[in-house]
Amino acid sequence: MPPGGHPARADALATLSRIRHEKMVDDEIGRLLDRLRPLEESLEYDSDDASLMRVTRRDWEKERRVPTELRVELTRAAALGNQVWIEARATNDFAKFLPALERNLDLKRRYVECFEWTDSPYTPLLDDFEPFMETQEVAEVFETIRPVLAELVREAPEVDGSFLDQSFDAARQKEFGEQILGTLGFEAGSYRLDPTVHPFCTSFSRRDVRMTTRFNPTGLDSIWSTMHEAGHGQYAHGSAESLERTPLAGSPSLGLNESQSRTWENLVGRSKPFWLHWYEPLQSTFPGELGDVDLDTFLAAVNRAEPGLIRVEADETTYSLHIILRFELEQQLIEGSLAPKDLPEAWNAGMADLLGVEVPDDAHGVLQDIHWSQGGIGYFPTYALGNVISLQIWEAVRAAIPDLDAQMEAGELHELSTWLRDNLYFLGRKFTPKETIERLTGSPTIDPQPYLAYLRDKLAALPAGA
Repeated sequence: MPPGGHPARADALATLSRIRHEKMVDDEIGRLLDRLRPLEESLEYDSDDASLMRVTRRDWEKERRVPTELRVELTRAAALGNQVWIEARATNDFAKFLPALERNLDLKRRYVECFEWTDSPYTPLLDDFEPFMETQEVAEVFETIRPVLAELVREAPEVDGSFLDQSFDAARQKEFGEQILGTLGFEAGSYRLDPTVHPFCTSFSRRDVRMTTRFNPTGLDSIWSTMHEAGHGQYAHGSAESLERTPLAGSPSLGLNESQSRTWENLVGRSKPFWLHWYEPLQSTFPGELGDVDLDTFLAAVNRAEPGLIRVEADETTYSLHIILRFELEQQLIEGSLAPKDLPEAWNAGMADLLGVEVPDDAHGVLQDIHWSQGGIGYFPTYALGNVISLQIWEAVRAAIPDLDAQMEAGELHELSTWLRDNLYFLGRKFTPKETIERLTGSPTIDPQPYLAYLRDKLAALPAGA
């Protein structure tokens, strides 16, 4: 679409948003749900039908609080703001983006007024992505991990990863990534992989999973980008067929969905057992670039902690610090303690405090993410929550599959993908996020300790001065 097409696209999306909202909040749906309540109460809580009524009722009641005109304006502002952000980022011009940001914030504050909360006006926005969670719960998790992560980053050994700072042929990267995808448990013909500027995964059904990856001028980030998006794809692919085309399809929260992209990207894709199988094929794919690099040197480089400017390029240890900054700034913007015009200054100060890096310009700072241009306030915390939840679930996986390391070393991932499908992905949205976590781990509480222990152990294993 040419740039001039964006206003018309925004209007079209706003019209579709109006139609969808009006149909969703129709009184008739409420009457039908009331008629079905006796049936719902007679069924087992875990049944598909009882879950369908329960989840649909919650969706309906929540959407009923939002006036149609507000929903339409939220959609239009998001579409228009996205194009403004693209131009502002390209020209490093925060002032150009500021009016769109202010418009989105104003609409989000009006949206918040449609709901009740007890701890923070940020909670209704968080609930859009992490249902039933309050701001204070997220803050408590982040207050636990923040000082530990900062200390780990300060004390992490320096690792030489300079061998990755060279060009790796994109076609061979894609071929290698597709080889890995073929072992992750996807049914043949149910997915595809394509290049993009910013990686994402979208799914239109269990058997229509579309993943993308990015091939940078240097390095092999596409491998982990591909595995990350494959985690999202696995969640969609593994949803029960009986839930297709119902409100129960998908994941109960973005945090749980993100936990699976992190599982496949990091817990599998950066582990030694995985690379004991895959490193030789990678060397064969890039003999000139990696032929003289041994496995331990490669693993140290791809698991090092190294503060940087860009969230999507952050390593496993520093990534959640990027998220904590955004979470804190979003709260301040919504609560009114931070003016939008002062956001770049607050951003730069936060980056210096959390990661010890100096931001050279807004394109590498406050303008780097797409989310705020689309009104996605409340989204960012789910990334770090996903990191934490992934390790809680990983402990359950380890207990269920004691020889998992040996299987990964042999290149066998079928039992892992099957277990996750049967115990997590298959459930879709039938249960709340906490109910889902409890079914896998035995506790509904999001516990950051396994995550922190994992990072401590990983960094402690890195050779000093490598």
